[in-house]
Amino acid sequence: MTFDNAQVLIVEDDPIQSLLLEKLFLSLDYKVIGKAESGRAAIDLAVKLKPDLITMDIMLTDDIDGIEAAKEIQKEIETDLIYISGNRDESILKRASETDYKGFFRKPLDMRELKFFLVG
Repeated sequence: MTFDNAQVLIVEDDPIQSLLLEKLFLSLDYKVIGKAESGRAAIDLAVKLKPDLITMDIMLTDDIDGIEAAKEIQKEIETDLIYISGNRDESILKRASETDYKGFFRKPLDMRELKFFLVG
């Protein structure tokens, strides 16, 4: 799967993880058009900016988790979605399956694995 010159929204509550993702995307010539730490901010930014790709953490800083945010976003816009989560609970995977996503990566995130997924 390739996302040539994609405009990306990073949804991640961990500032270090967010920075690492941003550096990876910039190294691939993607444009990071926004970053959010909460579900509400993710929804607002996605609807406003209409990114080509969203990386979505599942546990966020407010009462809207990444899966609920993704559901709301997908009601409004078409975008590719990649989940990134430290949670290994099967119920999370089941809930995530209610959305249209391209990949699901577990933390700690292997940036090489994500890069290979993005560029093939």
